[in-house]
Amino acid sequence: MTSDPVTEAIISEALDRQRVDRVVAIAADVSRAGARSLIEEGAVSLDGDEVTQVSRRVSSGSVLRIHYEPGSEAAIRPDPDIAVQVVHEDDDVIVVDKPAGLIVHPGSGHPDGTLVNGLLARYPELADVGDPARPGIVHRLDAGTTGLLTVARSPVAYERLVEMLAARDVRRDYRAVCVGVIEPEAGVIDAPIGRSPRSPTGMGVVAGGRPARTQYRRLAATDEASLVACRLETGRTHQIRVHLQAHGFPVVGDRRYGGGARWPDVTRPMLHAAALEFVHPITGVTICCTSPDPADMDELCRTLGLDG
Repeated sequence: MTSDPVTEAIISEALDRQRVDRVVAIAADVSRAGARSLIEEGAVSLDGDEVTQVSRRVSSGSVLRIHYEPGSEAAIRPDPDIAVQVVHEDDDVIVVDKPAGLIVHPGSGHPDGTLVNGLLARYPELADVGDPARPGIVHRLDAGTTGLLTVARSPVAYERLVEMLAARDVRRDYRAVCVGVIEPEAGVIDAPIGRSPRSPTGMGVVAGGRPARTQYRRLAATDEASLVACRLETGRTHQIRVHLQAHGFPVVGDRRYGGGARWPDVTRPMLHAAALEFVHPITGVTICCTSPDPADMDELCRTLGLDG
């Protein structure tokens, strides 16, 4: 997540009892779909409490805060120079394998050079799918995270994939290298995630945050680190990174969440989206995609004596 600026407004009497997604759309100058995306990402609060329901009604005098850069919904330029590794493609769904360092969609400080810019050059019809600020995108990966990402290619697929993700009908499996020998060997981290009170651009386990659950299983370990498999039951911003850090075993290379000190040469969080499985929203056929560990993560595992 980027360090988006904060838009703050006091709800006027004219907007009293209006739906919060409508008010966000007005205040941030975004589409209604864009407003819903901001709420789903945990970027909106009322009187200091994170908004979790798009249908919530606002009250006059309340303070609305939105972590968003106004104007970032401007037309996105296609860029054929951005390589997009496609692992599945049909008329309605695309699955891509994202490299480290590639930001998924334009935003504050990075209007160009994103995965979406590359996708639009290859699939121009995406411009009319979903949120204009992030066309086709139904879930995201952090810039430093590698691996599989689902993109909707048609409006119908977009709506159904969003519903499937909300209903936890999409299996998303990750592999991570974390600091220390994670204990117990397997388990579920069930802890709410919201905006960190210590950092306006970070997330954390906080009372009143959104429910979040991460399954994990240790695959291998040495005295220094563990290789773990993680499965998302929910999809909060930075969920695996925050949950592993809160459990006491931050992701190696994750400078934001406490995993960057021991191996300074590791320049990104060692987190990889390794598998996706879902029922195709149009055809009903099960789609299953996998991605091998990237070279830097593979090399780190060999160096640390991890396998699995």
